[in-house]
Amino acid sequence: MRLPYYHVDAFTGKLFSGNPAGVCSLEQWLPDEVLQRIAAENNLSETAFFKRQPDFFELRWFTPTVEVDLCGHATLAPAHVLFAELGHVDNTVRFQTRSGLLTATRRNGMIELDFPARQALACTAPETLVRGLGRKPHEVLKSRDYLAVFESQAEVAALAPDMDLLTQLDCLGIIVTAPGEDSDFVSRFFAPRAGVPEDPVTGSSHCSLIPFWAGRLGKSELFARQISRRGGEIFCRHLGDRVGIGGRAIVYSRGEIEISECD
Repeated sequence: MRLPYYHVDAFTGKLFSGNPAGVCSLEQWLPDEVLQRIAAENNLSETAFFKRQPDFFELRWFTPTVEVDLCGHATLAPAHVLFAELGHVDNTVRFQTRSGLLTATRRNGMIELDFPARQALACTAPETLVRGLGRKPHEVLKSRDYLAVFESQAEVAALAPDMDLLTQLDCLGIIVTAPGEDSDFVSRFFAPRAGVPEDPVTGSSHCSLIPFWAGRLGKSELFARQISRRGGEIFCRHLGDRVGIGGRAIVYSRGEIEISECD
């Protein structure tokens, strides 16, 4: 069995930046164990698998170690493949996922993802979080992930977290954020429990970041940077109980995955 496969850099218009995602188109679903082994073999932060249905596409996301319930860059990447490589003619792609129906729409030369907003609520900073980050945040909130707010971009850039400590926290990941120097805000994202010590660019974290910064800055359209080593750009819109997460993508490689009977 040979499966079409694409390696896509998401939330960037330049190769070797943004967040790389594997994208695999399926005629039928393979066993979960096989999907997980493919994702582990790819060793990217996420591999996206999609299967066509009459009116939408089923979409699933796997890190090298687990299946996740929401992923931004690995939704942007298959949308880009469908638009740019596979001839999808409509301006919108509909994906049925573990987080419900998600859409990806061509808008202003980019692809905008329509995702659920996740309002982060103020909480007491766990000692493990502070020790794991190596610096005390100005404030801490929590939704699916911990959201640690710092006062400057330089503080966020300087963090060198202890991943063993962060793994002990009761969350998927840890978002760190601050006002940006040439953007509305910056962030980084750590998810060692999911096998991703630092994610290069994280769409799903912006489900919490966008409502937070929209409220803080009093604006509904924002420009964000994720200041990982690779870096990425996110064009954000606050839409009430939804968020618009916009970005560009570029294909790095096209090929096939071969699965034999013994796999």
